[in-house]
Amino acid sequence: MRRLFSVAFAYMIVGVASGLFYREFTKINDFPEGGATQLGLVHTHLLVLGFVVLLIVLLLEKAFALSESRLFGWFFWLYNAGVVLTSAMMVWHGSLTVLGQESSAMIAGIAGLGHILLSAGMVLLFLALRKRLFVAKPAASAVAVGSAVAA
Repeated sequence: MRRLFSVAFAYMIVGVASGLFYREFTKINDFPEGGATQLGLVHTHLLVLGFVVLLIVLLLEKAFALSESRLFGWFFWLYNAGVVLTSAMMVWHGSLTVLGQESSAMIAGIAGLGHILLSAGMVLLFLALRKRLFVAKPAASAVAVGSAVAA
């Protein structure tokens, strides 16, 4: 649980810093205000995919002990690798755009790999959640039925 909190906090810091980087980097390089670059999206991606999603997962961990599922560790590492890889490629691509340089298919390919890791991580999260939900649910139902019969 502490690891989820720490990583969510780190994404919050990096997400805010990426917004500052975007603003200052485009200003320094005289990039037209409102010009299309992926740098402007990094801020939102890190805050939502990193900070907000992991805070939600933290709440799910607190409620359902997700980490007791062996799939949870796989989710955690795959998902975070996907967030980092996707965000890094967005920074790289966006920086090249601001500098007026061409991007390459390699950047798009690596970003695609990051999205695949994100997707695999989300599937594992749902599998771990399903396992924990339906393990905890019948026990709670049995207690409720047992107390209703006893009354």
